[in-house]
Amino acid sequence: MAADVAAALFDVDGTLVDTTYLHTLAWWQALAQFGHEVDAAPIHRAIGMGSDQLLDHLLGDDRDRSEDEAIGAAHLALYAQHWPGLRAFPGAAELLRECAGRGWRVVLSTSASGRELDVLRKVLDADDAVHAVTDADAVAASKPAPDLVRAALEQVGARADRSVFVGDSVWDVEAANRAGTPCLGVESGGLAAAELRDAGALEVHASVGALLAGLDDSALARPRTGER
Repeated sequence: MAADVAAALFDVDGTLVDTTYLHTLAWWQALAQFGHEVDAAPIHRAIGMGSDQLLDHLLGDDRDRSEDEAIGAAHLALYAQHWPGLRAFPGAAELLRECAGRGWRVVLSTSASGRELDVLRKVLDADDAVHAVTDADAVAASKPAPDLVRAALEQVGARADRSVFVGDSVWDVEAANRAGTPCLGVESGGLAAAELRDAGALEVHASVGALLAGLDDSALARPRTGER
């Protein structure tokens, strides 16, 4: 990896696009369809994991997995009903463009894939600032495993310790830290600042809009390049 390449990695769901509670509702409904009565609160706190990890987390890893694919498909179908009304958080696209303008290689690092990712990118409308995208199809294990973060860094040739990850969940923080990349948390996914800090977030901001407003005082102010 080149010493002078630094990446700004961004989670999408709940970080750049306001989807966390829609995912919570869709998972709650999908699980109920298959006879799993799971409270909404633990589902919400599991959002940010990939679907495989989420079902293990909520239902246990010793369960009958024969319905996992069908539950996941039901979740996607229910979530897709909300696609026409999705919106990016204020300042999201501007933050990506500002980071690109300051010399970061901007990467979307998301557990979404396929048509879902296409919809999110259209809602975000910032492809001109995005250097690369790493999605769930590119890795064997989803967050909180570090695979997505590592794949994103490898894709753009960036060093982990000179890059920054921005996410809204403790699973984002864990995945970034396990990959050796500092994580900036945002509260837009519904988790408190203390939870994100306790998970290991370097900084916590109320939203990506707040991060944009305070960019000069954040770890995203300028890429840290050059050999130590």
